[in-house]
This record gives sequence, structure tokens and C-alpha cells, in this order.
Amino acid sequence: MQPNGTLLMAEQIAKTFPLPAGGEQTVLEAVTLRVQAGEIVALLGRSGSGKSTLLRILAGLIPPSRGQVLQNGAPLTGPNPAVAMVFQSFALLPWLTVQENAELGLFARGVPKEICQKEALHALSMVGLEGFEGAYPKELSGGMRQRVGFARAFVMKPDVLLMDEPFSALDVLTAENLRGEISDLWERGAFPAKSILLVTHNIEEAVLLADRIVVLGANPGSIRGEVKVDIPRPRDKKGPRFIALVDYIYTVMTNPQAPVGELPAQKTSERFPMLPHARAGGISGLLEIIYDRGGREDLPKLADGLRLEIDDLLPAVDAASMLGFAVVAHGDVMLTEAGKQFATAGVHRSHRIFKNQLLQNIPFASTVVEAIRHKNDGRIGKDFLVDILDEHFSESEAERQFQTLVDWGRYAQLFEYDADDQRLYIAEQAPEEM
Repeated sequence: MQPNGTLLMAEQIAKTFPLPAGGEQTVLEAVTLRVQAGEIVALLGRSGSGKSTLLRILAGLIPPSRGQVLQNGAPLTGPNPAVAMVFQSFALLPWLTVQENAELGLFARGVPKEICQKEALHALSMVGLEGFEGAYPKELSGGMRQRVGFARAFVMKPDVLLMDEPFSALDVLTAENLRGEISDLWERGAFPAKSILLVTHNIEEAVLLADRIVVLGANPGSIRGEVKVDIPRPRDKKGPRFIALVDYIYTVMTNPQAPVGELPAQKTSERFPMLPHARAGGISGLLEIIYDRGGREDLPKLADGLRLEIDDLLPAVDAASMLGFAVVAHGDVMLTEAGKQFATAGVHRSHRIFKNQLLQNIPFASTVVEAIRHKNDGRIGKDFLVDILDEHFSESEAERQFQTLVDWGRYAQLFEYDADDQRLYIAEQAPEEM
């Protein structure tokens, strides 16, 4: 391995193929790519971007027309012994058993039979195929056949595992399960390769698995840029940063001329803090429960008592904290004085307390109210506000932020929303509570 940790590198790779009628087609042009130890890199591109061709050049299965491949710093002159490959089409030998297919790569290298058997059985157990060692490919489902393909690659313990759209031939549920198992092996440090290079056309798959996403342009294939996936593992596909990255890459992929760079960190300025997606009624209910338990409760204990996952409680807890109704420390959630007043207030007073906390802690709520008041007709369009939010959040997240703000504003009796007209207007003031 080179000192900088580069395991595999393509330097100014170009690839041309002759055409039947004469001339040649350029599939790849001036591609430079490196794979570092300990990372998953995804190659994402449209049809015609040369993704699979590049993968086969890196594996040493076909030579480049120009440029070179370096494996651990040394030029590659034939099949790459430091990589293993998982194909889209399973590529199993039908006359061999599951175990024999898994042993194939080691057997071809002249590894003694006993070691082949031991390594194959271990790899098959990693992919959940214990008990199927003697089965033949025709007896297996598509998902099980692909698991054999992974086991066959795992026994090689490669520096870099090359994966060419390995989940695309599977049904949605099977693909999702297998992605999750691969991700789990990687996160546990049990993955039998130092790095992974994944070719995919699935944007969510790339964001779920990769540390870096390299975006290829097409005709000829060339690198447009890369995006770092700055999301901790395990990754939540419903999380705002995940959604923002998917939205950004989708925009890049559907606009071939758009520049590819880093998605900015989610902006959370004082005017635009990200609102947790909790309804006002849910926040109110949570505060009442905590008040009934003495105003302080251990979050895991509270979740267990309500038969909920902690993750299901967190949006309401985060919202209560953001609005100044509660503070969270050392796994406990404690009501503030405002939280206690809100939890014990009658209907009209609870709306006023919520209104005060909303205006004090969420500046954009005040901005919306002022914008409505400055309109001659006292109404402001949804599109105007969503356009503002779009500058701080992804398109889908801006929509969710708007819906949350509407829910909170309605509860606070700050404004109402006409869904047919898609306009906000000032709510009528509620009568004072006696």
C-alpha cells in the first residue's frame, strides 16, 4: 500500500472500441480516480457513461487505450490479483454446488482444498447461506444466487471489492435486505475487503453505502465531480441530510451541464433553524405526560412506558426543546417553567403560551406574520415562503418545513392556511380565557 493509503488508481484512462463500419467509439476519456483504504466509493452515471467499462479496466479484464491503472502503486499489466468482483448477473457455474462456486477463486489460485473449503464455509455463513452448501444455483432464488456471488468474492479477501450494480437484478425487498447486510458488515468492521468500489445507477443506494460519490458524464464517460457523503453510519434514509443529498444528486443527474460539487452543510442560522417534524398536538401530549411524571423523565424509560422506539419520540422532544418548553440533559427530559405552564393550561391559554414561545424562539414565524401584515390583501402565497426556505433546505425539506410551520402557526393562532388558495392569512384572535 502506498503511504497515502491509495489502494487502486486510474490515471488519465481512455478507452475506445472499433465500430463495425469503421472508425472508433470513445467510451471513456481522461478518467482519473483513486480508491483509498477504508472507504466505499460509488460510481454514479447514466447509460453511456462507461461505468462498467471502467470497472473492468480496474479489474484488469480489459486494457485501457490510454492511461494506466496502479494497484498499490505498481502499474497493472494483466488481471488484478488484489481485487474481486461481484457482477449484476450472478455469473455462477450451474454445474457446481454453492460451496464449489464459492471456492472457485481460491481453487483457481492453487490454494489447498482444505483451506478452500474452510474459507468458503466461512464466507457462506457471512451471507446467510449455512445449510445450502450442497445446493445448485438452479435451486436458489435470485437473492440467494447473488449471496453466493458475494461469498465467492469474500473468500478472496481483496484489497478492493468491485461491485457492478450487484442489486439491480433483484426484487426491491431482496435488494434492500442485501444492501442492509452489506452495510452492517462494513459498519461492524467485519467486511472482508479494505475498500469497495460500487457501480450503480441508484442514487439512494449510493448515498446509503458510499463515503464518496463520483458522478460520471456520458458520451464519452468522464468525471464531472464528486460528492462526499457526510452522514454518520448507520444512515437514516428519512433524515433531512440524506434527503437533501439525494435531491441534490438527482438534480445533478438530470442536468448534465450542472456543476458537481459539495452540497453545503445544512444551514441552521438563527432565522432558519430546522424545525423537527412534530405536530403541535404531539408536543402538547408529550409535555402533559412528562408533567404527570413529576416534570422530569428518563427518555429510554419514557419510550419503554409508551411502547415506542426512542427515535419515535425524538421529534417531539426536539421540538419541545427548541420552543423552550423542555431541556434535555444526560438522557433525561425536564420541563421548563414555560413547559409546566403549557402542560397545565386550559385550551385558550395553552394557545397563547405556544404563540409566545413560537415567536420568541422561531424568528421565521415572526417574519411570516410581518410579511402577511404588509400585504394589501392580508394574504401571502405558499410559493413565496417555500422559495425562501429553498435557499436553506433541499426542495423536499423546504416543503416539510413549511407544513410544520403551518401546523405550529395554526395551533398558536398566529395565522391560518387556505389549502385551496395556497395562501396564509392572519388568524382571528381567540377570546381571552377566564
